[in-house]
Amino acid sequence: MILIVDDEVRLAEVTAVALEARGFPAHFVGSAAAALAWLEDNRVSLILTDLRMPGLDGRALLAALQSARPEIPVVIVTAYASVPDAVALVREGAFDYISKPFEIDDLVATIERALKLKETEADNRRLREELREKYDFGSLVGTSDPFRAVLRQITEVCDSRATVLLQGESGTGKELVARAIHDNSPRSNKPFIAVNCAAIPDTLLESELFGHVKGAFTGAVANREGRFSAADGGTLFLDEIGDMPLPLQVKVLRAIQEQSFEMVGSTRTVTVDVRFIAASHRDLRREVERETFREDLYYRLNVFPIRLPALRERGDDLEDLACHFLGRHAKSMGKRLTGFSRPALSAMMAYHWPGNIRELQNCVERAVIVARGSLVEVSDLPTYIFDERPPIASATRLPADLDAELERIERKFITDALQESDGVQANAAKRLGITERSLWHRVKKFGIRVRKHTD
Repeated sequence: MILIVDDEVRLAEVTAVALEARGFPAHFVGSAAAALAWLEDNRVSLILTDLRMPGLDGRALLAALQSARPEIPVVIVTAYASVPDAVALVREGAFDYISKPFEIDDLVATIERALKLKETEADNRRLREELREKYDFGSLVGTSDPFRAVLRQITEVCDSRATVLLQGESGTGKELVARAIHDNSPRSNKPFIAVNCAAIPDTLLESELFGHVKGAFTGAVANREGRFSAADGGTLFLDEIGDMPLPLQVKVLRAIQEQSFEMVGSTRTVTVDVRFIAASHRDLRREVERETFREDLYYRLNVFPIRLPALRERGDDLEDLACHFLGRHAKSMGKRLTGFSRPALSAMMAYHWPGNIRELQNCVERAVIVARGSLVEVSDLPTYIFDERPPIASATRLPADLDAELERIERKFITDALQESDGVQANAAKRLGITERSLWHRVKKFGIRVRKHTD
């Protein structure tokens, strides 16, 4: 509904009839006070108000609306001599102004632009709310000691612009943590741009990151902005950076250090203001030793490292996470599920979840789809979680993720040695045949808590 406010009642009536003929429901009143009263009981999409009226004028009406109903766009109607006043009102919050006498086509065009902008802003607000609900700290579910350590680190680094390096197995929620850092930082109202370096072919990754100019290579038919430019003012999340080719790492290092780069095919330097968060399921320190990852880039990224624990290290969190996903998927599917049966939960607790949180979420989604009662039962769970799986890959069964499997084995040896040595690291290092300093680095890398036993 469009509300027309004008003390020239005949003109307001004619305008209302013309808008009705164009498909816009309209109502008219003769004063600003009447408009405010009518708004209390009626829904309005836009207000078209005259500027000069006795009593409360268009300026006073705009001020009242900016305070009470800022979501309603206001178009000011003014005589030619009052255009400077109308321009000032636009600066104060009016959508636009139109001069008397006006053509109905011009008025309709202005109204359509205002309503389109209102719709876009509403969509943006809804999207921001959905993203915040999905990615804020409320979605980082867990109370286990390893995960509380992650939450503490996120809290520590949010307000800074320090580069963050997230490391952990696939499916541990690295992008979720990156978004939480961004959403709780001073850059939260700026773009969060994510790039999966492993998902883009090496030949296209440079152009994807830095953009290109027309004619830079075959198929470059126009200039194209890259992800670095798109993230200006906000955060750039470089996921799986361990898969980035070595030659490109040099250019990325310079862009991170200097906050500047050149588009592919251009010599003009582009300067940006970007906060960087990188992630990898690989052990980048080991990749440096293998000379598959640049040492200088590693140290530039490793300003604030956060290690994300695997789900098998977060046994106390599994039930909370499963119930969190159950509530989300049940709501989206319109199902009334209250939880898991005790046998179903026991089966889930016994499984080792090599795919981590991502695998758990997929498992719960599948269970919600097939569940028929108020609880998820054992029969609703996918059969693979009941498969017998050896704790260490045998010669006849290769691991899905060699780096993760080697890390798990190394962690097991270290924790066993520490337990056998009553937490004395010097003795544990001797049992493992490594230096105490080497053991200390591994304990820190894996986030192992060392407890010394006392008599």
